[in-house]
Amino acid sequence: MDPELEAFLPFLPLMDMSDPVAGRKDFAARAAAAPAPDTSRMEIEDHTVSARPDVPVRVYRPDGAQGAVVWLHGGGGVFGDLDTEHPWAARIADLSGAVVISVGYRLAPENPFPAAMDDAYAVLAWAAEHADRLGTDRGRIAVGGHSAGANLAAAVSLRARDEQGPAIRFQLLNQPGLDDRYETWSARTFTDTPWFNSAQRAAAWRHYLGTEAATPYAAPARATDLSGLPPAYIATAEFCPNRDEGLAYALRLLQAGVPVELHQWPGTFHGSQAILSAEVSQRQNAELGAALRRALAE
Repeated sequence: MDPELEAFLPFLPLMDMSDPVAGRKDFAARAAAAPAPDTSRMEIEDHTVSARPDVPVRVYRPDGAQGAVVWLHGGGGVFGDLDTEHPWAARIADLSGAVVISVGYRLAPENPFPAAMDDAYAVLAWAAEHADRLGTDRGRIAVGGHSAGANLAAAVSLRARDEQGPAIRFQLLNQPGLDDRYETWSARTFTDTPWFNSAQRAAAWRHYLGTEAATPYAAPARATDLSGLPPAYIATAEFCPNRDEGLAYALRLLQAGVPVELHQWPGTFHGSQAILSAEVSQRQNAELGAALRRALAE
């Protein structure tokens, strides 16, 4: 493991997936204690996207913004909201120079699949419809996110293709959770990894799926046809149960003719990018911004 990350292991909390309500409070408290991001070079606005039900979004518009990304937070589909994602969304806007539309999607287990995916798709449609107002154009809209948010970004890309919905220029999938099954080596082997282990992974999928069987829109790794999807940037962490499903999805996209940039970060674990002082985290975060900047450039 990267030595700068390893030094933090004794201090890392575990997300309590067994009690989502209490876990959310703890998650929010930790997010509130994080250093406030520098937002002096961007405008920030809260909006409500009309849907069933309505979806709250927070829009970050950096100076000279190019393109936009519908940004979907992590948290296993159980934790997270616009406030807890604020530092990440602001950082992505600053690093990429893109308008970031952070989505406050509904959470499981109270709102299992397809609630979050429907919310994300409604925001994509809203972003395309209001592109001029957002300071971008319909042809330069990406989707992206961390972990469970990357799952939603991949699912929205599949749905937009299948339903001939809004055009998506690019999908950014950071440490994505794409497969509810336990068929990969990393899912079977990494049972006690930092911050996110196999028990949490299983609980997250159980909450997210509820009583429904997994479909490709819930678990994109189940999709049999990946052709015609947007170009992708996929990043995986070495010590992460989700690692191999991200690598496999990247390979299958390539085999389907989809351009893919893939980066496997050695010495890292799921969510370790939050340790901002580590040099590897700084490189990971900078690369996310750079990938978006390249993809959304004119």
